[in-house]
Amino acid sequence: MAEEILLNEIIIGYRNLIAERYQYKILKEKYDFPETINEEVVEDIKAYFLTYVYPDLEKRAELNEAFSTLDDFIKHPEKLLNLVLPSLKLIFTHGKHLPKIFNAGLKAMKSFRGATKFENAIVQKAKQENSKPPFTTKKINKLIQLLPYSELEEFMKNTETFFNIIYDKELVEKIKEIISFLISKMKSKPKVFSIKEIKGLSLALETISKGEEMLNKITLKDQEILIGFVLQIEKDHLQAIFKTH
Repeated sequence: MAEEILLNEIIIGYRNLIAERYQYKILKEKYDFPETINEEVVEDIKAYFLTYVYPDLEKRAELNEAFSTLDDFIKHPEKLLNLVLPSLKLIFTHGKHLPKIFNAGLKAMKSFRGATKFENAIVQKAKQENSKPPFTTKKINKLIQLLPYSELEEFMKNTETFFNIIYDKELVEKIKEIISFLISKMKSKPKVFSIKEIKGLSLALETISKGEEMLNKITLKDQEILIGFVLQIEKDHLQAIFKTH
């Protein structure tokens, strides 16, 4: 079976898994949610995952090129750093902290891309096991069981890093400022930077901005509680899979 077809089927299966995992009524029975973490908040986090972290097939086809250019920037950060460092405005605003903020932005992009990396690991495992669609929740969980634990740890670490970055309001504003600066700089050099590369950074900016927007609907205290719950839900899910192994 073609890898692309396999990936598409696994994307569908994994999105179903996320939708099942973030059902408010089930989660409320299992976790001690305060009243402020209500159904609307849980629906928002689920919608965020399914829109920006695990988009559907139609959106994926649109974003594939943006994803690949983003991956290229993560592998070769000097391409972007060379645009940032000559900026007197950014140096004046952020001084010696500029490289640190730039690295935090890269880390956010890398951790956001960790979700797709995880899906691809499931695809490779499905190929090895000659596993065929449709990929039910049970089948996806079975494939996750077969992954090396180090890959699961990396996935969890990426999830935690991403949420911790978008929770840090001050840092997020600085990251957004730098990414916006990079986009405008790239647009001014059309012979050097392609539309695909600009799309990649625009996607990163949108994902970070929408994550911040989602969190901003609730208080800072509730944001911290919500992130704690999300990480716990993800960890508990993986542990439950391995218990049944």
